[in-house]
Amino acid sequence: QLQVAESGGGSVQPGGSLRLSCVASGFTQGLGIYAIGWFRTVPGKEREGVSCIGGSSGITYYADSVKGRFTISRDVAKNTVYLQMNDLRPEDAATYYCAVNGLCSQVPRVNEYVYWGQGTRVTVSS
Repeated sequence: QLQVAESGGGSVQPGGSLRLSCVASGFTQGLGIYAIGWFRTVPGKEREGVSCIGGSSGITYYADSVKGRFTISRDVAKNTVYLQMNDLRPEDAATYYCAVNGLCSQVPRVNEYVYWGQGTRVTVSS
């Protein structure tokens, strides 16, 4: 059974950091061949792509709003992808989702991904 699960969300003050984790299980060939994307959504807005990491290439893309502050990485042996978020701002507050088996040729798009987690919530406030 294919499953995707995010964790690591929480509440931080502006300028703080969080590291989100995405564990994918049931993917027999491992995360090394799948593109993984991070997305976020807030009530009333469409889900937006934040970052992705390519399968075999490991290439990464970031939304302009997070460039220089967020870093995506993966541990193939652990089937885990991370999103390190530094210098968090109030506008970064959202529910963050991880998705697997998509394309990573640009900032990720929702319709390019197939398997989704349930999300993890990030709050940024003083």
